[in-house]
Amino acid sequence: MIELYETQRAMRNMRKAAMQRGVVAVLDVGTSKIACLVLRFDGTSRLVESDGIGAMAGQAGFRVIGAATTRSRGVRFGEVNAMAETERAIRTALQAAQKMAGIRVDHVIACFAGASPRSYGLAGAVDLEGHNVSEQDISRVLSACDVPDYGEGREVLHAQPVNFALDHRSGLADPRGQMGQTLSTDMHMLTVDGAAIQNIAHCVKRCDLELAGIASSAYVSGISALVEDEQELGAACIDLGGGTAGVSIFIKKHMIYADSVRMGGDHVTGDISMGLQVPQATAERIKTFYGGVVATGMDDREMIEIGGETGDWEHDRRTVSRAELIGIMRPRVEEILEEVRARLDAAGFDHLPSQQIVLTGGGSQIPGLDGLASKILGHQVRLGRPLRVHGLPQAATGPGFSSAVGMCLFAANPQDEWWDFEIPVDRYPARSLKRAVKWFKDNW
Repeated sequence: MIELYETQRAMRNMRKAAMQRGVVAVLDVGTSKIACLVLRFDGTSRLVESDGIGAMAGQAGFRVIGAATTRSRGVRFGEVNAMAETERAIRTALQAAQKMAGIRVDHVIACFAGASPRSYGLAGAVDLEGHNVSEQDISRVLSACDVPDYGEGREVLHAQPVNFALDHRSGLADPRGQMGQTLSTDMHMLTVDGAAIQNIAHCVKRCDLELAGIASSAYVSGISALVEDEQELGAACIDLGGGTAGVSIFIKKHMIYADSVRMGGDHVTGDISMGLQVPQATAERIKTFYGGVVATGMDDREMIEIGGETGDWEHDRRTVSRAELIGIMRPRVEEILEEVRARLDAAGFDHLPSQQIVLTGGGSQIPGLDGLASKILGHQVRLGRPLRVHGLPQAATGPGFSSAVGMCLFAANPQDEWWDFEIPVDRYPARSLKRAVKWFKDNW
């Protein structure tokens, strides 16, 4: 635990160093693609104000000066399973982005999906020695949180204070300098399978780079795809990737829950490949051009040429109606959405004051998906694209880039984490508490 804490702190310091040097790379390691963006921090450029979003709180000025994406290799369910292949793919994306930027990058901040995330709600309280809340009091209250025994081989990826209360005043974002007797906090902690973090760190190191931060894809997608009001009032972001569907819930501008479903767009492609007896590449093309989840009378008549190169003339000349294709795709998409709904129910999503759901990620582009999702999830659903950031090439503005763009925002303006405060190591909490994900029900 202490070791991890030191590692996270070292990464935070490295991020600051990279930002002072002015350049950092962002890496989104996904199941279907690896995206790399190179950012230049100049302290002047601002987020373009659009879609009712002002510049994010304290948004450090940056612009994207290099971008590249390559087909992912060696990644399944969002986790690295073939080291050498993933390393090659990361190197390819990185070199292309550096070439476009015309600059060498030494530091990288990475995000990944999967790794069986688990959310915990923790609480802590301390009496104040002086009456004004100091930085040290924040450290004390964070170290007073009861940390559950989250199991061998797991590591804390995020540990963020999401609410402070002074005496009877709750909902404080930053209590420093305020007066009171008792300071209490609610913290959201996200743990993941430790091997997943180590594998990514290892790949990055093998590419001669320093890892200056690591984040959960579900979290950063929410940062970029949810508008400010949604983050404030309560919303869920569903990031439909190739191998996983990431789920994150936000309220009061903080993530309070994250999880992932081990299914994604690649599973839909696999179903088409088996159903139509075609290679994966052909199935992917058919899905992209003709796919959908809602059939109308027209679709019986729209015929799709499957094509193929088996040499069997009959086999290669086959056609299939669009209605049949939808019939293959819909059950899997429904299954993914049912799983997402189970995760939202477990998190107590129904207790939030607002229950907007935003679908993003490459898989969210299937026509008719938003309508099907609002039927299954039972809430308002909209399709989300990432925020506009300076210098982002047109090709990287689609929903498939939500987590990459979210990483830029995360790099420029990370939320406070546990390790940002000087917590005395000997006070490091090890007491166990039963899982308390539903604490936010009582707080809001």
